[in-house]
Amino acid sequence: METIQNYIGGQYVASQSSRFAPVYNPATGKQVRQVVLSSSEEVEKAVAAADSAFPAWAKTSPLKRARVMFKFKALLEQNSEELAKLISQEHGKVYSDALGELTRGLEVVEFACGIPHLQKGEHSANVGTGVDSHSLMQPLGVCAGITPFNFPAMVPMWMFPIAIATGNTFVLKPSEKDPSFAIKLAELLQQAGLPDGVFNVVNGDKEAVDVLLTDSRIQAVSFVGSTPIAEYIYATASAHGKRCQALGGAKNHCIMMPDAELDMAANAIMGAAFGAAGERCMALSVAVAVGDEIADDLVAALQTRISEMRVGPGVVEGRENDMGPVITAQHKASICDYIKSGVDQGATLLVDGRELVVDDYEDGFFVGPTLFDGVTPDMTIYEEEIFGPVLAVVRVPDYQTALTLINRHQYGNGTAIFTRDGETARQFSEDVQVGMVGINVPIPVPMAFHSFGGWKRSVFGPLNVHGNDGVRFYTRMKTVTSRWPASVRLEHHASSFTMPTM
Repeated sequence: METIQNYIGGQYVASQSSRFAPVYNPATGKQVRQVVLSSSEEVEKAVAAADSAFPAWAKTSPLKRARVMFKFKALLEQNSEELAKLISQEHGKVYSDALGELTRGLEVVEFACGIPHLQKGEHSANVGTGVDSHSLMQPLGVCAGITPFNFPAMVPMWMFPIAIATGNTFVLKPSEKDPSFAIKLAELLQQAGLPDGVFNVVNGDKEAVDVLLTDSRIQAVSFVGSTPIAEYIYATASAHGKRCQALGGAKNHCIMMPDAELDMAANAIMGAAFGAAGERCMALSVAVAVGDEIADDLVAALQTRISEMRVGPGVVEGRENDMGPVITAQHKASICDYIKSGVDQGATLLVDGRELVVDDYEDGFFVGPTLFDGVTPDMTIYEEEIFGPVLAVVRVPDYQTALTLINRHQYGNGTAIFTRDGETARQFSEDVQVGMVGINVPIPVPMAFHSFGGWKRSVFGPLNVHGNDGVRFYTRMKTVTSRWPASVRLEHHASSFTMPTM
């Protein structure tokens, strides 16, 4: 059985731990490899390697750091097919979705390639007589990323490209459910010319996480996962004097206005609700229909489209499936429990995905697309994040009720409105208490040069990921105020007739 080990100081390091976690192919339900669950001492070795590499890397010019990012970007593109298949194998999402995830991560790498511009700082001349002030955006030191199973490529690449490009070193703790991609990232970074120790991967569980949250050499921690864990990460890291950005759960609503373009909206909601089997923090899991007429039309359109969906393994010959399995048998059981609770609490179950069986993949962790109507705000399937292919339709009489519903929810990650009316859309974007808003766009994930982050219990910490917030998170400002006394000027210098270079 292949064992996924750690990558520390530029090389694979065999763990001395006796603890391992199984890694499955969710489509077959079979274990394909195992991953080591590192001891505290092994995590400390990774931190030590990053700490040792920091001084030289921090002094490396931004241009040279950017060149590593450019080479890394090229290697990701050259290996995209292999990498996407690896994501599909361990996560289960269909190949095109895996390729899309890789592309969104690549966009942050492209953003990091511009670090010489992004890290310039500011300058003011003559703030006083003969006095100038300028600021430096300097790296923090060793940074850590703790990432979830649902985006083994994209979420780590939300973090480390900007951290490394700004002069920090990095320790990544990926999900133990699909850890292989993180090791591939380390290999490609080494091929791109990144010095040993600048990027390290440690596999593990809470024991490994707690070291990253408490070790005094770690200066900043980035996390994406569920809200209870995000709260723990933020509280613990902050108590130990670290910067922390901890992104938590979501319950993303869309409003379906009576004037919405039905076919466009229904197609958009389908992809947003059931893509990646609903295992996205930006998945649309609640459709709020304003009026019974548009609700009836939407439900009918969704039922028709669900009946045409293809569910199966992520990588197949010929026509691709629309949706793959969920990550584990335990997660499948959790989703099925949520579906049962919806039925028990009085929602109308229109499409039940619990009994789906995929031919030749009977042991896979499949849950079919599931549709509820008549969902109310007091139901568990409305209140809690299911993280699966379950869509709830809530009926309301008017726009204001829909807006109030969204604003009262504990989560505020992403939202959308489907309408042809510009005034309503503009009012919604101003008044909704959610961090990312889509106007006829179902998954409003910003491009890499903007920042990603929600509101309320969907995020803990003042700075979001990537974009300008990402650069600010991984740097600290130093302001220099200077005055130069009169001095003897050198009148003679040796001549140089070549183009000046670094």
